Amino acid sequence: MGIYVRHPSGFRHDTGGHPESARRLVAIEEALTERDWLGWELVEAPAAEREQLLRVHDPALVSRIEELSSSGGGAIDLDTVASEGSFEAALHAAGGAAAAADRLLAQGGGHAFVGTRPPGHHAERATAMGFCLFNNAAVAAADARARHGIERVLILDWDVHHGNGTEEIFYGSSEVLYSSIHQSPLYPGTGAATDLGAGAGEGYTVNLPVPPGSGPDEFLSLIQGVIAPIAREWKPGLLMVSAGYDAHRDDPLAECELDEAAYAEMTAAMRELAAELGAPLVVCLEGGYSVGALAASVLATLEAMDSDAAPREAPDDFAAPFCERLSAYWPSLA
Repeated sequence: MGIYVRHPSGFRHDTGGHPESARRLVAIEEALTERDWLGWELVEAPAAEREQLLRVHDPALVSRIEELSSSGGGAIDLDTVASEGSFEAALHAAGGAAAAADRLLAQGGGHAFVGTRPPGHHAERATAMGFCLFNNAAVAAADARARHGIERVLILDWDVHHGNGTEEIFYGSSEVLYSSIHQSPLYPGTGAATDLGAGAGEGYTVNLPVPPGSGPDEFLSLIQGVIAPIAREWKPGLLMVSAGYDAHRDDPLAECELDEAAYAEMTAAMRELAAELGAPLVVCLEGGYSVGALAASVLATLEAMDSDAAPREAPDDFAAPFCERLSAYWPSLA
């Protein structure tokens, strides 16, 4: 069984009638409570320390979110709001992701799901945006490297929106490989397949944009045909998933066609890859705005993490054009 990381402050990040609301956590936790949390160990997320945040964020951003919350909250941009409880929730969301990685690395393996909010993958080094305040997965990846000396961390982002924040933070890094499967065109308009990283990080940003209407075959093909071969070649010591569930066919904010079974297959592929590499697997909640689809998909993810059932083999034709472009950096794709 895995560990499920949560914190009640997530319910106090009050966004009103916003799509990214506490209703998301209510739906997930009600579904899991009905199933006795699948027997998973519940762990309370600690608050991130400032040192952890500052590994990936500018001090001015941290101070701005703290001051905005302490003054009662307000709009950050057209999409992103903070309330009185938002700074605390953001601290526990980032701290929970870091704590999950820390726990699994200390015990030598396993898997965890971080069911916190606000989400994180749009938060850049100096900018909160896209419903996100701090970049939870980035905080965890940087903390794992600092705390445990992990040389290589792979972050797969399957949220339907490109994680511009995670990309920006690690764009020049060869220690954290960021790969994103996302619908294009769609907010925030970043994530072109030709954006590959810069300097020492060239080749360590792997963008895999898919068109509207893409479904289970396309997503699973990219995991099995692109991400898994790169991981086998690179051998990261920690695997992370920025797990948005807004590529679900019922989601109101995008036009992809995944369902709960697709998320189970994608999770199973990452679980098998983690086992093959002997690396822990940390899955962090990102988007997903149909609360029924979100709850069912998270449940499917947790079940797949605990299962030993192998995923089906997806057709490899969708991965082929990406392999051709990326083989200059990753010979295993040739």
